Amino acid sequence: MPATRPLRVVQWATGAVGGYALRSVITRPEFELAGVLVYDQDKVGRDAGELVGVGEAGVACTDDVDRVLALDADCVLYMPLPASCFGGDPATDVETICALLSSGKNVVTTTGFVYPQAYGPGVVDRLETACARGGASLHGTGINPGFMSDLLPLALSGLSTRLDHIYVRETSDYRGHPSREIVTDLIGFTREPKDYAGTVRPFRAFQRSLFAESVQLVAAALGVRLDEIEETDEYELAGEEFEIAAGTVRPGTVCASRWIFTGLVRNRPFMTVECVYKADARKVRRWAEPGFAIHIEGQPGMAIRVDEVTHGLAGAAAHAVNSIASVCAAPPGIRTILDLPLATGRGTVRLA
Repeated sequence: MPATRPLRVVQWATGAVGGYALRSVITRPEFELAGVLVYDQDKVGRDAGELVGVGEAGVACTDDVDRVLALDADCVLYMPLPASCFGGDPATDVETICALLSSGKNVVTTTGFVYPQAYGPGVVDRLETACARGGASLHGTGINPGFMSDLLPLALSGLSTRLDHIYVRETSDYRGHPSREIVTDLIGFTREPKDYAGTVRPFRAFQRSLFAESVQLVAAALGVRLDEIEETDEYELAGEEFEIAAGTVRPGTVCASRWIFTGLVRNRPFMTVECVYKADARKVRRWAEPGFAIHIEGQPGMAIRVDEVTHGLAGAAAHAVNSIASVCAAPPGIRTILDLPLATGRGTVRLA
């Protein structure tokens, strides 16, 4: 049989998640790096490999969107911070993704879109039209949502004879996260309580839409029609000063938050997703320790726990990269985890 050519991949954004993805694309032989889109002017013109510490890759980073759209590529890993996180127009990401799809490039993204149907027929029609125009597919993924709060609960549900309630909890420790833009400006850690509410307003809207996608995906897969999705959140204040990678947490400033998203059917919870974020889990005792937990209430009852994911950002990037081949092979259109084969670590095994 003739050798299969490498898939040509564009890396769009090289932040916390995009950097891990770019490193994988460069170092794995089944991929060929076709281009890199960056937002930081200091990165423009730099070699992509040197940017992520893997040596020269022979591809220079660019901020020219039209140049990227004109590239010959099989797939784009679209990984910027969503525009809505900082109060921007959510339609911006839809427009960009539609342009990429229309240009004939499949798109795998970690900016949401795990279940675009949650946004209604208008968004779905725009995306499907772009997919048809370019003969391309769109897939949204990540570690949560994308894996922990949708794929794993659905896998466990296959053992159910009666399913009463699905509960998923994520607790993340941000002490090593280097981005002040994310840790302080987005999540609100180190902020005074009087500033916190205004700071996280865009993040609250983004979180609600993101996890609403996940809950609605699970509901659709199980044939459940939700009446509404409730969201509540609260925060914890630091009792002492401590340092994290993104800055200094002072006494009386926000050091943790908990978000709960519940899909309701006739006023009863069908699925609950709890997200706990801590500036430093060693300093914040309230709420659960870092890790993931899933509970299925019903017959039989089930509970699993992932005690540690040492590099959650790397995991999110890996699930996207490991989905590239199946997305490229899929028929044009929106493709969720319900439409694609299981993404595995094929190509990542190292026995030496």
